[in-house]
Amino acid sequence: MPASASSNNRPPDLLCRLNSGDEDTKLKALREVKNQIIGNKTKKLSYIKLGAVPTVVDILGTASDSDTCLLIQSAAVIGSFSCGVDVGVKAVLDSGAFPHLFRIISNSDDKVVDAAARSLRMIFQSKLAPKYHFLEEEKLEFLLSLLNSENENVTGLGASIISHSCETSAEQMVLSEAGVLERLITLLEGSLNLRDVSLESLAAIIKNNCEIISKFVNLDSGRALSLIKELVKDRYPRTRLLACMVLIAIGQSSPCHLRDIGIRTKLILTLVELLEESDRVGDEAPFALARLISDKEDLHKLALEVDILIKLCKFLSKVPVRAKRLEGILLALSELCSKLENCRSQFLTLQVLNLVTDALKHDLAEVRTAACICIRSVTRSVKNLSAGHYFNEMTVIPLVQLLRDPCTSVQVAALGAISNIVVDFKIRKSTFIQCGGVKHLVQLSKSMDAVLRLNAVLALRNLMFLLDKNGKECILLELTISTLASLICDPEPSIQEQALALVRNLVDGCVDSIEHVFSEDGLIINSVGRQVWTALKPEVCVQGMYVLSNVAAGNELHKEAVMHHLLQPEASESTQSVIIKFLQGSDSQLRTASVWGVVNLTYPDSPGASDRYERLRDAGIISQIKSMVNDPCLDAKFRVRTVLEQCMTFPSSSA
Repeated sequence: MPASASSNNRPPDLLCRLNSGDEDTKLKALREVKNQIIGNKTKKLSYIKLGAVPTVVDILGTASDSDTCLLIQSAAVIGSFSCGVDVGVKAVLDSGAFPHLFRIISNSDDKVVDAAARSLRMIFQSKLAPKYHFLEEEKLEFLLSLLNSENENVTGLGASIISHSCETSAEQMVLSEAGVLERLITLLEGSLNLRDVSLESLAAIIKNNCEIISKFVNLDSGRALSLIKELVKDRYPRTRLLACMVLIAIGQSSPCHLRDIGIRTKLILTLVELLEESDRVGDEAPFALARLISDKEDLHKLALEVDILIKLCKFLSKVPVRAKRLEGILLALSELCSKLENCRSQFLTLQVLNLVTDALKHDLAEVRTAACICIRSVTRSVKNLSAGHYFNEMTVIPLVQLLRDPCTSVQVAALGAISNIVVDFKIRKSTFIQCGGVKHLVQLSKSMDAVLRLNAVLALRNLMFLLDKNGKECILLELTISTLASLICDPEPSIQEQALALVRNLVDGCVDSIEHVFSEDGLIINSVGRQVWTALKPEVCVQGMYVLSNVAAGNELHKEAVMHHLLQPEASESTQSVIIKFLQGSDSQLRTASVWGVVNLTYPDSPGASDRYERLRDAGIISQIKSMVNDPCLDAKFRVRTVLEQCMTFPSSSA
């Protein structure tokens, strides 16, 4: 018969032996637990559920400094529980292991010190690990002692603490002034392990800090920077990745130090090559690439020249792609397609949009989010979007379904993609409306989450853009007049702005569309009028004035309503018309929107134009417009001339 494992090596039995009063029994049990959980996540979780972690930590805490075997084995088990499993890290921290591990770092036995250092490093690899407050003098001194230790594991622990805990400019400056940069550069010439942890620490110390970057690049007459550039060509993939990340940190804050076309090309090509790696390196590489080219049109062009977009799409076509890597590739593609029309066109011709659409249904929320962001970037192409060759029901319907996603970040990303797609003049709007998209947008516009509310209103605004009469009525029927009025008065100014822009698109067009703002006793037009008088943000006032300008393009009743709201102070003690304040203001968009309103109010062919001209003149508005004939904003200047030309046709005009 086949042999079977000893029955007393089952988790419950081993846990009993860990609680034994006999030291030798404890030691054997610790070794057995360690052997079972190393590389076995299932076993780790099983022991954690049984409550093994507090028992192991208790063994570590009660063992004397001379109980080296118990110290070594208990520290090793704690490290194994912490390795790659956040649940394990939490259990270790909740059990109070930290002070015990730091205590035995000073043990006289090197093996004990090694075990403690390795265990602490595993904990510090997790985001759950507490920050190390090295701004305190005593803790900084201890950290420096770790970095300067002759024990490689202890030195590596010091570097790991920096990578995990250094976040603020104050922390960066303290470490720099303490000579940490110089020490880390020295460690780059050490073992592979020290080299990699040093690169991680360097990236943390220089991140977003121009002063420290300047100091770093000038160390040893540029030797430090040259060393990092050489490590981009290292034989070890992780070293290459980490060296790239240091250079990316330099380039993001101080581009002047990374202008050489050769090194920038090398960085891009290296990061794409690293996608071939099967481990964490391959997963992290596309994220690093996305950071490298983020918001940099020159790097987008360079990437296009060396066929990076084609290579990324080939990786996307490989099945299966690990979830983390897929997320990173989608984000890198999104960044590449964010600015250049050439990139977006090439992406679409490579016919991988169906793969991105498939990712909208991925099990992981992060991948679904990245897919939405990618589609949003690609749909910035007005030419391809309006052509209607690529975006159809296969893309629109999954995006609409994501509006019900349980993850808020997915909903926000889906709204971003939808906002672009529904701008299309006709083709995509009807598809979106027919598959129930409006209902979901309206529901999200009522969300308690301000970000969701904002993005939902933005999508409704774009859907309303140049929409036909039936489509507008369909949206308004679902949204309702009262909900739209409440959005105009939302506590968030950004939502007020987008809600007014939505109304601006609603009343852009035929007179019948303008009638909607007068429904329910003028609920919408009154809300617009109040915001124009009381809003503090110029962006809100701009949209409000454009709404009134569009309404003023309607019939006589519409024009008179606008006159009422512009000339009668609403919720204000000022007797001066609000439009005077806008025309005298420094915001060029607000001046332009205000002049547009006067253009439409004084259109000569309107029956009441002459009377409105006189009232505007008496309110000082015409005089103010005359003073703007040389307005620095060309749009405002041209509209001013139009007003003055129209006014010349009125008998009472002296213009």
